[in-house]
Amino acid sequence: MATKVNVTWMEDMAFEAKVNGHSIIIDAEDKVGGKDRGPRPKPLTLVSLAGCTGMDVISILGKMRVKPDFFDVEVEGELTEEHPKYFHTITIKYIFKGKNLPMDKLEKAVSLSQDRYCGVSEMLRKSSKLTHEIVILD
Repeated sequence: MATKVNVTWMEDMAFEAKVNGHSIIIDAEDKVGGKDRGPRPKPLTLVSLAGCTGMDVISILGKMRVKPDFFDVEVEGELTEEHPKYFHTITIKYIFKGKNLPMDKLEKAVSLSQDRYCGVSEMLRKSSKLTHEIVILD
């Protein structure tokens, strides 16, 4: 099954991306000719990773009858110094809040996402070191 997106140049360094019937503006910083009208492409890779694994984890936890009061996925990527710059290390932090959250089920949901279901993780793992941690807030 193929996936297709369209990215059309607007002006300067700005592009309009069409994804699943939705639009997003991608732009660059002023210092490289952009006007900062939208996010940069590389951080959107991290957004894709967070969204992919986050949806997996919530779906898996739902099947386990675990419903957190709060769930956040924080992703941090470290870029290489040399061009082409890419994320050589990516850390995923799964942040939960809720009463009596079973750590074993949280760990299982995260592991299933990382090892079996999240295609974005699998793609990025080919070029980057991926690590993760689970945090439960009070």
